[in-house]
Amino acid sequence: MRVLVVGAGTMGRWLGGLVDATVAFADADAAAADRAAAAVDDAETAPLDPGDDATRYDLVCVAVPMTAAADALETHASRADRAVVDVAGEMAAPVAAMREHAPELERLSLHPLFAPENAPGTIAAVHDERGPVTDALRESLTSGGNDVFDTSLEEHDDAMASVQAATHAAILAWRLAAEDVRDEFHTPLSRELADLATHVTSQEPRVYADIATRYAPGRAALADAAERLATADRDAFLDAFEETRERASPPPESTTNPPTNREQDQ
Repeated sequence: MRVLVVGAGTMGRWLGGLVDATVAFADADAAAADRAAAAVDDAETAPLDPGDDATRYDLVCVAVPMTAAADALETHASRADRAVVDVAGEMAAPVAAMREHAPELERLSLHPLFAPENAPGTIAAVHDERGPVTDALRESLTSGGNDVFDTSLEEHDDAMASVQAATHAAILAWRLAAEDVRDEFHTPLSRELADLATHVTSQEPRVYADIATRYAPGRAALADAAERLATADRDAFLDAFEETRERASPPPESTTNPPTNREQDQ
């Protein structure tokens, strides 16, 4: 199987290194495509302009930022004979573009829920049109130790408002609000938040801005919750705490032990 990966960034290189196929990389930065090809056994480069490329591919995978995925699929879907895939991290727009520009092909949208340096991990999958090529790609990902699970466009994009946009905003907001203190003052919880803030701010800000813009309702929900707590009197705060406790409680079948050290509640 021949696979074209459009986008030679970290996610494109990660996928190209896992797929059981002959891989070609295309990127606006030709040097990045060269580096990606050099890092993957038997890989090669391909021109970004499909007009200059007579080669056909069984599968074309778009691994570009979510804001560029739909346009990239419009441009490059015609290079695929059997399947088109994206790993943009947002599913509605890429799937719509695949349906429009590759209506006769297999179509799969993937969202690795981790940075490539933390692989393997969990990958959300929407098989918009399933077939042997996309199943083979999925098997390559599973063989690499990843847990691939099925979802829908709506379920995925609703979940990302919470697990990405609201989560990132909460971490950044805590760091903006919290005063700098001597390290000895940190509790286990504040230390964990400080470490999370350090991790987030060491990453590419554009990625977080794209997520924040795409899933703005998640940030809005966080702002509403923060306002509720910020303006609450004692009784209202206790009500909010109790509501949170109920939502945070593990399901009945969970074997997670409850905290026993009071420090964990600080």
